[in-house]
Amino acid sequence: MVLFLGEDDVKQVLTMPDAVRVLEEMFRQDGLGGTINNPRQRVRTHSAMLHLLAGALPYLGVMGYKAYTSSSEGAKFRVFLHDIETGRLLAVIDANYLGMMRTGATTGVATKYMARGDSSTVGIFGPGYQARGQLMGVAAVRDVKRVFVYGRNAERRKSFSREMEETLGVPVSPVENPREAVSGADCIVTSTTAFEPVLHGAWLEKGVHVNAIGGNFLFKREIDERAAMSARIIAVESREQSRMEAGELLPLVEKGKLQWRNLVELGEIVAGKAAGRISGEDITLFKSVGVAVEDLAVAEHAYRAALSAGLGRSLDMPAR
Repeated sequence: MVLFLGEDDVKQVLTMPDAVRVLEEMFRQDGLGGTINNPRQRVRTHSAMLHLLAGALPYLGVMGYKAYTSSSEGAKFRVFLHDIETGRLLAVIDANYLGMMRTGATTGVATKYMARGDSSTVGIFGPGYQARGQLMGVAAVRDVKRVFVYGRNAERRKSFSREMEETLGVPVSPVENPREAVSGADCIVTSTTAFEPVLHGAWLEKGVHVNAIGGNFLFKREIDERAAMSARIIAVESREQSRMEAGELLPLVEKGKLQWRNLVELGEIVAGKAAGRISGEDITLFKSVGVAVEDLAVAEHAYRAALSAGLGRSLDMPAR
């Protein structure tokens, strides 16, 4: 049987604490060499783009890929999950919500291992769809007591703040200029589509942790060079994929200010092979681009949970 899970099915079985737990174990396995991840491939046409991320998780017995398109009409995401031994198609899963949750959970894992344990104030740039998962991910691993939100559109940041205050149960305040979102923050998240930096290193205070998650193209930069160079530890999901997509880091490498081998992978931190933080005064940076094994781990969890709950529907198609 090939199981199809729609967006509503995924929402019923996927919680942020579960997503963080699943991805923490996935990154541990990744740090031990137990995953297979292929960097994103893109097919460009005059009006749309097809994106493909593929990989395998032997410890879960699955392999598969996420495929999505982007155009002026927006984006649509699906994950295709296969049995690793037989190649049999197990599930086709709508993945807009799943992707938002796994992106937030990845930030949650990075924050757990890289932010100070007493972090309680969060500043976030970009009050969009992905930002919801970002705040939920941070709140899943830290006792968040206050959030400050900056976005260029005043009404959007106000409505986002109201929504997330109800979701998190803590004060969430919109701010009128970007520096207000940073002042006093223990943890900062950039969740934008910016081509030019929205976060500047001159604003960063000692001990802060930064999650930069909005850009996965070399021409997008959410943080400036000073912000990146201020970090004592820079972590990425995959050095290989970051070489292709981490727009904030490539200029520093080209200028000789940074070397790829000096970055650590989040899996190495979770597996205990590298430190995520050395002292309380360190500035730390997690630069995320999004990798296939994140989607597959969360998709496998949703698939198993949906089977147990009797959710989804069988597709009338051969499994092979």
